[in-house]
Amino acid sequence: MSGRTLALWCPDWPAVAAGASAELPADRPVAVLLANRVVACSATARSLGVRRGLRRREAQARCPELYVAQDDRDRDARLFDPVVSAVDALAPGVEVLRPGLLVLSVRGVARYFGGEHAAAERLIDQISAAGVECQVGIADELSTAVIAAKRGQTVSPGGGGRFLAPLPVAELAAEPSLTGRGREELVDLLRRLGLRTVGDFAALPRADVASRFGADAVAAHRTACAEAERSPSRRSIPPELETGMACDPPVDRVDAAAFAGRTLARRLHERLSAAGVACTRLAVHARTANGEERARTWRCAEPLTPEGTADRVRWQLDGWLSGTSGDRPTAGIVELRLEPVELVTAGALQLGLWGGVGEGDERARRALVRVQGLLGGEAVRVGVLGGGRGPARRVTLHPLGDELVPELDAEAPWPGRLPEPSPATLPPGDLPVALLDEQGRPVGVTARGLFTTRPARLRWGSREWALQGWAGPWPVDEQWWDPASAHRAARAQVLFREPAARGESARGGTVQEETAGAGRSRALLLICRAGLWSAEGIYD
Repeated sequence: MSGRTLALWCPDWPAVAAGASAELPADRPVAVLLANRVVACSATARSLGVRRGLRRREAQARCPELYVAQDDRDRDARLFDPVVSAVDALAPGVEVLRPGLLVLSVRGVARYFGGEHAAAERLIDQISAAGVECQVGIADELSTAVIAAKRGQTVSPGGGGRFLAPLPVAELAAEPSLTGRGREELVDLLRRLGLRTVGDFAALPRADVASRFGADAVAAHRTACAEAERSPSRRSIPPELETGMACDPPVDRVDAAAFAGRTLARRLHERLSAAGVACTRLAVHARTANGEERARTWRCAEPLTPEGTADRVRWQLDGWLSGTSGDRPTAGIVELRLEPVELVTAGALQLGLWGGVGEGDERARRALVRVQGLLGGEAVRVGVLGGGRGPARRVTLHPLGDELVPELDAEAPWPGRLPEPSPATLPPGDLPVALLDEQGRPVGVTARGLFTTRPARLRWGSREWALQGWAGPWPVDEQWWDPASAHRAARAQVLFREPAARGESARGGTVQEETAGAGRSRALLLICRAGLWSAEGIYD
């Protein structure tokens, strides 16, 4: 039983936390939104037809009395702290996977309470006394225990494979805190291959899975086979990788604690980077001037970034300093310490956009905020990809800091959408061009969506090129039922080669004349409106 793991899951925690924050009655339907879609809802809301993935308007149409809250991970973590404290009072060694889900080793708590079932019942009673519903699952493997917790079951020793086999393969991607990037795409691919259950996937040879699907699929296959995983760790870490700081003056506000957490997270990751490792399990320790201590262990499926580390420090201290856990410290925090409990090679950590491990992205964000403060809120805009048929129509620009909600639904059907790949560059306005045939006559598009003659040349500005190839035309007939907003056009893709200019050096020599073989190929996306062509996009 030494390897057994207990998982404690609070269903619909984001919705529960949103309702508690608003002091709503327990039976009030609640939904939590992210990017205008439901990401969590209460059991009452589900009974009235609300489901994850619905747009806000549809969810409110199904349930007019629905209380809607925005996704707030800080709120979820702050209100989950009393639950963690309640469990920690009975069973030390708790590890938080995410707000709403935690795990611990069964061995000590089962020995103390006289068995696994007695320990599970005692923990459920403890959480219920705090006004929160929960379910417990126990299994040999951590991931199996989490899946069992969502069903309120205890898996017998050695029975993980039998328990998982009949479950739908979607269970392999159901818990984001235990999966890597791309797990949902893997599950979708497995379904299309006819592998409907976890047992079907587990039956595949490991070598075939590794060669066909990649590293994350191997991890999913180990889960499907109920193979041994790392259990909640209790080992100490090398002291040279621990990072601490003294807080002078003592920290007694959440904003000051968050600032200290960011500073400490940056120091920790500098040490980890120097050692060539990254952290997947982190212990956060805090001590006050009166000797009160608070420690939590956070487990992650992927290596932590500095931002992720700072978030967990803030979540933990927010719940303590705000008093939501019921034992608010009597003095300010004088010491913070970060202890990386489990390490992996640094190659497992995705680098940031500017080459760092998240620090560059944060510096870039701060620079953009500074520009926004100087030039105004509308001066810095961020694009979000949505629905639409043309490339420019699919991009919605929002001021930096606003909710990134596309103007058009990306998941809606869009007959006639431009096929992949999309242009790499969209000019600020349409660039007029002329599409010509071999005799130099303009090429148009008929009412039946066909070229009037075969395209052969492209005139762009004062220059003209012979086409190497073309595709289309693709008619566009939008909102034909409304004469005021109807839009008819046709798109085409053309490929041509830009010749090297006269006297330009090519491969160490001098080009005396323009030759088709000396330049580089270019591709444009053209659109024809009212018989006139223009370049709508440029391909790299």
